[in-house]
Amino acid sequence: MVNVLGIVIMVILVALSLICGRFDFSFQSEGWKIPGACLLVLLTLFPHELLHAVCFRRDVYLYTNLMQGMLFVVGPETMSKSRFIFMSLLPNLVFGLLPYLAGMIFPNRMMLLMAGILGLGSGAGDYYNVFNAVTQMPHGARTYL
Repeated sequence: MVNVLGIVIMVILVALSLICGRFDFSFQSEGWKIPGACLLVLLTLFPHELLHAVCFRRDVYLYTNLMQGMLFVVGPETMSKSRFIFMSLLPNLVFGLLPYLAGMIFPNRMMLLMAGILGLGSGAGDYYNVFNAVTQMPHGARTYL
C-alpha cells in the first residue's frame, strides 16, 4: 500500500512539473540526470535516517536490513504527537521538498527536480505514519517508536 502511495505521489509531482514546464523528457545531451538523481536519492537513505534520529532526545537505534530494503530508527522514549510528526517529516522536507522546489524555481536544475520527486515519493512510509498520528492520536497523547 505504501509503495503504491509513493508511486502516486511521484506521478502527481511529475504531472505538476510537466504542467509548469519544468520536466524535460528530451534527454539528448543530459540523459545522465535521471540515473544521477536516482543515485543521489540512494545516497540520502542513511542521512534520511540520521535526520529522524536527531529528533530523539535520548538513545536511538538504527536498524538495517538492506537485503529486504529496510533502514529505520527507533528509540526507547515516548514523544508528543507534534514531535512525532516533525520527526517523521523532517527528512522528507530536507531531501524531498527542498530539492523539488529548487528544481521548480531553477528550470536548468533537472537533477534536483528529479531527486526531489524521488525523495518525496520515497517518504510515503513516513506520510503513512503521520496520517495515523493525525487520525488516531488524541490531543495530549504520546507515542512510542
